[in-house]
Amino acid sequence: MTTIFAQIIAGKIPCTKVFENERILAIKDIAPQAPVHLLIMPKKAISCLQEVGVEDLPLIAEIVEVAQKLAKEFDILDGYRLITNNGEEGGQAVFHLHFHLMGGRQLSGSLG
Repeated sequence: MTTIFAQIIAGKIPCTKVFENERILAIKDIAPQAPVHLLIMPKKAISCLQEVGVEDLPLIAEIVEVAQKLAKEFDILDGYRLITNNGEEGGQAVFHLHFHLMGGRQLSGSLG
């Protein structure tokens, strides 16, 4: 099954890109939960965090590096969240690994 993120990566669905290289795409979330709400995803099809293999760990490190750069670019260094959900019970709705970078306001302590 092709996910919406796979279709976005393939250029079949429009998005607002904020970062792209050969391995990673970062876009603005279409339903933001904070003033800055970006989605950072590997272009490689990995369904969830639990499916990350040892060979993918450099990719995860690169995603963190991209998140740090975007936090600086979007001026949220004073506080932000980098979140991923794993599995349905963890709140994952799209089964293509992605991370939410959120900030730009005081974030509440509640995640659920």
